[in-house]
Amino acid sequence: MGSRKRPSEYEVVSYKLHYRNRNPEAPYEQSPNLRMNEWYKKHVFGSPLQHPDWDSFRDPDEVTYRAYCTMQDAQEQYVDGLLNAHDQNGHDKSLSAGWVDKLATMYTPGRYLLSAAQMASAYLVQMAPASTITNCAVFQEADCFRWLSRTAYRTRELANAYPDKGFGANERKIWEDAAEWQGFRELFENVLATFDWGENFVALDIVALRAIDFGFTQVLKDAARSEADTLTALLCDNQLRDGLRSRRWTAALVKQSLEVEANREAIEGWLKKWVPLGDRAIDAYCAGFPNGAATAQSAKAAASGFRKEIGLAA
Repeated sequence: MGSRKRPSEYEVVSYKLHYRNRNPEAPYEQSPNLRMNEWYKKHVFGSPLQHPDWDSFRDPDEVTYRAYCTMQDAQEQYVDGLLNAHDQNGHDKSLSAGWVDKLATMYTPGRYLLSAAQMASAYLVQMAPASTITNCAVFQEADCFRWLSRTAYRTRELANAYPDKGFGANERKIWEDAAEWQGFRELFENVLATFDWGENFVALDIVALRAIDFGFTQVLKDAARSEADTLTALLCDNQLRDGLRSRRWTAALVKQSLEVEANREAIEGWLKKWVPLGDRAIDAYCAGFPNGAATAQSAKAAASGFRKEIGLAA
């Protein structure tokens, strides 16, 4: 007994907390024929993605609720500082007219994209087969909401600076109709209609969120820097920090999944379906910027590189 390791804070508040795994016939501990029980049995217990011990998964960053709040409180103070400093120096009024128009079409409608990413992450929260996976999805959902909120805040600031540019009024129409957004719309509408937990994880965390990282956030950051829009560039840079943490736990879960040989066939089969959708989203969005084809090629290469890094087909 003296050799037993004392559990860490992460283990205490994260490990094996799902009651849904106690009875495979009634995950929600009511009638096995209850619709929610049938749904969970079909889309989790019946998923092609299987492992004998999903509870052995660990977040490589060991993020807990307390740690997340502490970490992101510091990041939010940093972002508040950026916003206040740039507001005081008249940043928005210094932007070129062409770039302001570009922000109205390529940046502020992004809150619809981030809302879709948040909803998709929320589904994974509900369906993940282990509490350590659920926790990662919870913090991912919170990250999406964080940047949805910040994009909405910037929309209001830009509307104040440029009341005749349609900020805060035209984004839904742009999201629904502008060619640059239709790839992301198609991608996330399909993700949100994907119910198997394993395919949902592959579609969202290996493909769709990486398309946001490399084909939206990084692209917008680089374009903003070229237009002397330091605020947008720095906000994108901070958003990419959250994307990097998402990639780390995604890589860890893929690694665990591949311990079961049959899972490789399932994951790579799903990738054949989802990667073209992700690539089309990147192509369409990047087409809205100068040198769009080259920009898209670089972004798709980064997404492919991530898949290779985690041991999957590009």
